[in-house]
Amino acid sequence: MASVTPAVTERASVFKAYDIRGVVGRTLTDDFVYDIGRAIGSEARELAVEAIVIARDGRLSGPAFASAIAGGIRSAGISVIDAGMAPTPVLYFGTYHLGTGSGVMVTGSHNPPDYNGFKIVLGGETLSGERIQRLRRRIEGRDFFAAEQPGDLRPVSLADDYIDRIKGDVRPARPLRLAVDCGNGVAGMLAPRLLRALGCEVTELFCEVDGRFPNHHPDPSQPENLVDLIRAVRDRGLDLGLAFDGDGDRLGVVDSMGNTIWPDRQMMLYAADVLSRRPGARIIFDVKCSRHLAREIENHGGEAIMARTGHSLIKARMKECGAELAGEMSGHVFFKERWYGFDDALYTAARLIEILSRDARPSASVFAALPDAVSTPELRIDFAEGEHHAFMKKFLASTRFPGAEVTTIDGLRADFDDGWGLVRASNTTPSLILRFEADDDAALQRIEGLFRRALLVVKPDLTLPF
Repeated sequence: MASVTPAVTERASVFKAYDIRGVVGRTLTDDFVYDIGRAIGSEARELAVEAIVIARDGRLSGPAFASAIAGGIRSAGISVIDAGMAPTPVLYFGTYHLGTGSGVMVTGSHNPPDYNGFKIVLGGETLSGERIQRLRRRIEGRDFFAAEQPGDLRPVSLADDYIDRIKGDVRPARPLRLAVDCGNGVAGMLAPRLLRALGCEVTELFCEVDGRFPNHHPDPSQPENLVDLIRAVRDRGLDLGLAFDGDGDRLGVVDSMGNTIWPDRQMMLYAADVLSRRPGARIIFDVKCSRHLAREIENHGGEAIMARTGHSLIKARMKECGAELAGEMSGHVFFKERWYGFDDALYTAARLIEILSRDARPSASVFAALPDAVSTPELRIDFAEGEHHAFMKKFLASTRFPGAEVTTIDGLRADFDDGWGLVRASNTTPSLILRFEADDDAALQRIEGLFRRALLVVKPDLTLPF
């Protein structure tokens, strides 16, 4: 059998479960990105797609990679509509607004500054799994369509149309005083403007777009990245704090007392609101979410559906079952009711403001009235590239939790009478993701202990974050 060179192995590693992502200059180069564009353009030809919208986040490698991906797409005879620098949800919006049904976002999301990547929509479907592997195989086999004439290239600005669309849909009952932390990600170019257009008073934190992320990492799922936002809300006596990730498709929330409101508890509000207009609607949540969320959905007359983590996978599941709303613990929220069904942190923030503005209580009181539990944030165990999947395979084969209801649609989630624990392999970084929730501290410690022992059986030298 012929050996595979390290370069080929490294390049294959960028094709993740629901996007393409790698290290700039190592696994992603301008030439390789051009080939990714050629593969996307060739797939587009087979689907009779005529034009693809592209956009990029604020990373330093963004302009070069956007140019390379556009060139590759155009070489297949597909027209490119370049939306320039814009948040990922604005790119998604553009695929609807401009009627292409297809787009490519150049983004490394919340990864470190030396990463970049691509989120791809073709023919109305966000590519994941096998569809992404097909791109890899095209590149490896040099299976590209070469047009006699390249596709057209034209620039477009979507910001005004995007804001106008949201203003026409979301109607706050009163203005709120907000702090907004964009972590120097691309959401900074639009989020403050949108929120002011909705009548809010906005205190900006790190809203200057800077691909080096000099202040803190743009990942609102990590508590250390919310410290500045919490301080601003408390010090200024604001109504709410909003944090956006690097490309603007994930939202973090801090209430008026400075408490972090994790996305599964945010979803309780969104679900109740959607179900007030769509009785019986199906609502999806990922395996990392609180069991109280399912109960709240059902208490409001909805159908609760647990699903695998991953923005592409969630969107596919929404289409499959006709869900009106979906959400992930990482902060991706997908409104189909009144919107388009893609993950959009800016629109989600607007819907949250609308809900809270209709309630006279401080936001802390609104959230305090929702069911809660003792829980951890997302915890992470880092591995060398690829090793976390091998570990997870062994863990699934060897681990048993007597007395628990075990779910294995995405890793292993064990639900006990008084709480649950989860361990799953990340599809974006070489790490395991864990989360625990329970009725009280004693139950949480017991469940953590069960998982601790099970993890160490598989790998005794593992360093655990709990």
